Amino acid sequence: MATELSSFAELKKAPTVAQAPGAPREKEIDAQGRAYATGRRKNAVARVWVKPGTGKITINGRDQTIYFARPTQRMMIQQPFDVTQRNGQFDVVATVSGGGLSGQAGAVRHGISQALTKFEPGLRGSVKAAGFLTRDSRVVERKKYGRAGARRRFQFSKR
Repeated sequence: MATELSSFAELKKAPTVAQAPGAPREKEIDAQGRAYATGRRKNAVARVWVKPGTGKITINGRDQTIYFARPTQRMMIQQPFDVTQRNGQFDVVATVSGGGLSGQAGAVRHGISQALTKFEPGLRGSVKAAGFLTRDSRVVERKKYGRAGARRRFQFSKR
């Protein structure tokens, strides 16, 4: 039962029940031993499952080399594993929709980073320091009326 406090001085002396900020996080895995996370970038949304394996990455039912043909996009997906030195230790299954290939690669990277930290909470510091846990909120600026695009004006004609 809670104790009643009659002054602010007693409130300052009262013990706090809040959890310490440096408390260890718990591992979040499902019945199949997978960690799930959602990654977002631009208009792309990726649902990512990470489980221990041989390093196979499957996106929308296809291998990563087929889905992401550009090496820069495949490199983006590998970055969380490179930072944590976990190359070839996890299998990734992702379903991604919306946006273009660049946004989708960023969404998958964000999802992999989130899922890795849920699977191994000790990796959170290195992944966060690399900036992979932060959702990149930059999106395309909307078109305005009286303009050809978001900022571009119509061509000026003197005569």
